[in-house]
Amino acid sequence: MTSSQVAPYGAWKSPITSDLIVAGSIGLGQIQLDGQDIYWGESRPTEGGRNVIVRRTPDGEITDMTPAPFNARTRVHEYGGGAFGVVDRVIYFSNFSDQRLYRQAIPLELNNALTAEAPLPITPEQAFRYADVIVDAFREQLICVREDHTVADREAINTIVSVPLDGRDQNVLISGSDFYAFPRLSPDGSMLAWISWNHPHMPWDETKLWVGQVQADGSITEMQKIAGDHESIFQPQWSPDGRLYFVSDRTNWWNLYRWNPTDGEIEALCPKEAEFGLPLWVFGMSTYGFANRDRLICTYTQNGMSQLASLDLNRLELSDLSTPYTSIAGLHVNAEHAVFVGGSPTEPSAIVRLNLSTGQCEVLRRASELKIDSGYLSVPEAIEFPTENGLTAHALYYAPKNQDYTAPEGERPPMLVKSHGGPTAATSASLSLSIQYWTSRGFAFLDVNYGGSTGYGRAYRERLKRQWGIVDVDDCANGAKYLAEQGKVDGDRLVITGGSAGGYTTLCALTFRDTFKAGASHYGVSDLKALAEDTHKFESRYLDGLIGVYPDEKELYDQRSPISAVDRLSCPVIFFQGDEDKIVPPNQAEMMVNALRDKGLPVAYVLFEGEQHGFRKAENIKRALDGEFYFYSRVFGYQTAEEINPVAIANL
Repeated sequence: MTSSQVAPYGAWKSPITSDLIVAGSIGLGQIQLDGQDIYWGESRPTEGGRNVIVRRTPDGEITDMTPAPFNARTRVHEYGGGAFGVVDRVIYFSNFSDQRLYRQAIPLELNNALTAEAPLPITPEQAFRYADVIVDAFREQLICVREDHTVADREAINTIVSVPLDGRDQNVLISGSDFYAFPRLSPDGSMLAWISWNHPHMPWDETKLWVGQVQADGSITEMQKIAGDHESIFQPQWSPDGRLYFVSDRTNWWNLYRWNPTDGEIEALCPKEAEFGLPLWVFGMSTYGFANRDRLICTYTQNGMSQLASLDLNRLELSDLSTPYTSIAGLHVNAEHAVFVGGSPTEPSAIVRLNLSTGQCEVLRRASELKIDSGYLSVPEAIEFPTENGLTAHALYYAPKNQDYTAPEGERPPMLVKSHGGPTAATSASLSLSIQYWTSRGFAFLDVNYGGSTGYGRAYRERLKRQWGIVDVDDCANGAKYLAEQGKVDGDRLVITGGSAGGYTTLCALTFRDTFKAGASHYGVSDLKALAEDTHKFESRYLDGLIGVYPDEKELYDQRSPISAVDRLSCPVIFFQGDEDKIVPPNQAEMMVNALRDKGLPVAYVLFEGEQHGFRKAENIKRALDGEFYFYSRVFGYQTAEEINPVAIANL
């Protein structure tokens, strides 16, 4: 065994390169079960971010179903999700380029994607978008959420519609609310459940749960609200015996409940200080499913870690199931198996199938087939730290780790603090090669679950009410100072990074605090007024709860906008932006860049052509990662071990 080299933090050579990350990685998404066949979505950076539906048959054969150039991705709410459904070997999916729904039949003798039928459109060429598709086999139609963009200067109209499979006209089944999700048919097809919500609420603030009778012509009658007074309801789903299950945070935690149609009673199933639900940023999310009428398989989160469990529906006893995974998502269940996206601190995310009889886990597809020696992998430590008002906040801390190097005696590492997006979201303990990129080069990394994050109950989530740009910033700064005071990191080399809402937190931290010496904004918000005036429907009233009602409280928006206080910003910043971003348009970044350039501060701006909110193309993911690392090398004066394509930095 060779002895390690001595080199400064940041100058360590790592096998975890950006080329390796983008070449060997895919995104794993929505899962669907159809008999014994398993389907899932894959986002492929090497194909320009194209989303492909993949099928695995019982004999282990894995086949791409979506022929190029089709891209199974919906733009409902801009974030999408729930882009496809499969029933009886027929796939129904939304195609990204035209947002039409397509039907693709799969012959029994299918050997590869070339022998599958070509996708055929079943919706017209109109400015409609579709998501959360389910099949109503009783009436030969699809039921889904539709977003109507047919009138350019009007807010999009969301409804639940039926789409006949023979191409006849669509019928609006449910309308009148601003938003809908989770249309779900009862096993006998006689009842439909769904959730709705209205401005200014977001789905994690307040949603309503409804059921209605489905008539022979598909129309919905006798609609009644089941739940939804000052609570967030998630994933209504019918059990095999016709009872309606759902998740609600009515007791602070997202817990499981069921409604009995015969007596109208709602029953709490397993009260627990844990989260069985998630913030509904995308359609098609699932945290539980039924093995049979007596057994439910679910996942819940505590202290930032996921746990799989089995619930006996008669005795209402919850039993944890042993798996090696600390991050579990997209759970779907049948009588024999539970299938989910699972990840751990040392294993990349994978499509996993758990045998419910034996408890054995089988990996069906990994997000990356790369084998990284554990000597280069930093395992996160869940930490709590003191923050403002005598409260405690949470984070995952990654120490620098590279078996080939040690730092000079007495040197403490620089630390990159990550403010996640949302801001109603959470960090994940699943292996992130993007994080390991930093830690294997000698950076410490702090992934902060600031107040407002999910996973710690509604009260923790609501710390951010009217406090965005304050509580999140305080928690990121206090987490960094906490580790610096402990001597684990260099307090003079603290940097902060974030995307979208996390980019706003980043820019606020750099503008209104003096904790950080540099930072990176990935499609981040700099002007709250511009965001309030120029964003899409789903988030158009989000800021009412995070900041205040606009324009009534315009002064508050000015006070909290980094662009309004650029004179207070006195450290280098790099900006990454997609030129087609509708959620945070490019002018947000450009106003800030111009102001910093005029002020004489070191600033860099990287604009990616053809990218929206978040980067999906391999070359742009690589450029953003390497570009940020290069930027800090120039700011802090360390020599990168690899040759990196430089970014242009003004005023350096």
